[in-house]
Amino acid sequence: MDYFIGAYRKYADFSGRARRKEYWLFTLFFYITFAVLAGLDELLGIFGLAMAFFFFSLVPYFSITCRRLHDIGRSGWWQLITILPFIGPIILLVFLVLDSEGDNAYGPRPKFESLPVS
Repeated sequence: MDYFIGAYRKYADFSGRARRKEYWLFTLFFYITFAVLAGLDELLGIFGLAMAFFFFSLVPYFSITCRRLHDIGRSGWWQLITILPFIGPIILLVFLVLDSEGDNAYGPRPKFESLPVS
């Protein structure tokens, strides 16, 4: 839940880096929440809850994906590769599961940012 709220706090921050854990927990929580709201829409006959949540979450989703791509040393513009049918989303998925190799042009490796210095 902290990663989900953290992504909304940094909803317009397209700089920096995001760990795999941060990205995937946000994505998991996003899809679960969307599915629950879509079910409520259908059950209650109130249409628009899921779509409102989707559009409300669109900028934070692009933002965290951009920061995740930065973590592996890629530009956030690589998100546009999903425009290519079939192969584009697969390429982006491969990028999103890669681990970072250390410090890069987008900042220090986020995995070690919160560790105390001894």
